[in-house]
Amino acid sequence: MIFIKVRINVKWEQRKLGEFYSFKNGLNKGKEYFGHGVPIVNYTDVYHHRSLELKDLKGRVELTSNEVKNNSAKTGDLFFTRTSETIDEIGFPAILLSASNDTVFSGFLIRVRPIGGDPLDLLFKKYVFYTKTFRQEMMRKSTITTRALTSGKNLSSMIMAFPDEIKEQNSIGNLLTKLDNLITLQQRKLRQLKQLKMVMLQQLFVDKNNQQPNLRFKKFNGDWELHKLGDVILDYKKKNNNDLLPVLTSSFQGIEYQEKHFGSKQKHDTSDYNVLPKEYMTYRNRSDNGYFRFNINKLGITGIVSKFYPVFTTINTNKQFLASYLNYNPRLKNYFKVVSVGTSQHVLSLKNLKKTNLLFPSKSEQDQIGYFFNLLNKIIFLQQNKLTQLTTLKKYLLQKMFI
Repeated sequence: MIFIKVRINVKWEQRKLGEFYSFKNGLNKGKEYFGHGVPIVNYTDVYHHRSLELKDLKGRVELTSNEVKNNSAKTGDLFFTRTSETIDEIGFPAILLSASNDTVFSGFLIRVRPIGGDPLDLLFKKYVFYTKTFRQEMMRKSTITTRALTSGKNLSSMIMAFPDEIKEQNSIGNLLTKLDNLITLQQRKLRQLKQLKMVMLQQLFVDKNNQQPNLRFKKFNGDWELHKLGDVILDYKKKNNNDLLPVLTSSFQGIEYQEKHFGSKQKHDTSDYNVLPKEYMTYRNRSDNGYFRFNINKLGITGIVSKFYPVFTTINTNKQFLASYLNYNPRLKNYFKVVSVGTSQHVLSLKNLKKTNLLFPSKSEQDQIGYFFNLLNKIIFLQQNKLTQLTTLKKYLLQKMFI
């Protein structure tokens, strides 16, 4: 748990970077020199991370001792990306927290090194150059022609704001570092859960060469039986006649409120929309790549969806089992590409979907598999929400703890 002790009336300095730091572009070498040699801080290292350690540096380059000396990268050095496609991505910063004696840096970066004593705490330095205020100044003082570009001269005139007391700087940096560590752990947990889901999808469903899955819950055995989807799917064709029903959409995130999915209210006539009762299924019958996503309305309300979203329920078939089966099965993805029609877009009608042949276990085994994936999806959803809350908290603190 993170505890925040709020301080007020703390004096902050606002000074130009050029008062404290020198600026240098990195080295440029032919591609034949890369892949072996000394560690190098590359553009992608800085672009994707706000802090770096020696173990994070995967790049290597062959250099002379003079080249190493002239392009050295030391602990505490700050690096900015020198160029980018767009102005809003120019000048991303990263602090080097550890380095070897022979570490160097790329020509696509600008090294920022203290001239004398560094006024900034190492941990505080990780964040102060990625605040909204500094990012706005970076974009304002950089140039753009075919690409966005910044320079040591530009950086030297930029203003950084920092508390007088190193202790205060360290407290801010330490808090945000702990929060970053929590975010990293949460990302790892979420990634592991998603990997578990993929493994279980592979093990609990049959593939094209077998009539039994590799892994089964206790007490279930025997071959799965072949059925047409039309035997287990029941169309629901009710049209919208109620302006009070919320507009929904179906995406790879599941069934969502359309306004939330698009970030704004969509203005359109909904008179020909399909009614989607709670716990009924749908999918968008148009796809650019031939992949279709099948979802269950678990919002707890009845809504309406575009006419491009057929609505159906199931007969003596577990919905979560069917949704997981249709979304996972790699053979079905290829099959749907074949049976869908259209040129610029693949269109999979409910009629053609119902012609699909699938192997099914008993209803009780379906229920067990469906329950497992429903529970796993809920856990993943909760962990994703926790990650969102942590990243939102970090964004808030970056806005409120700096000037």
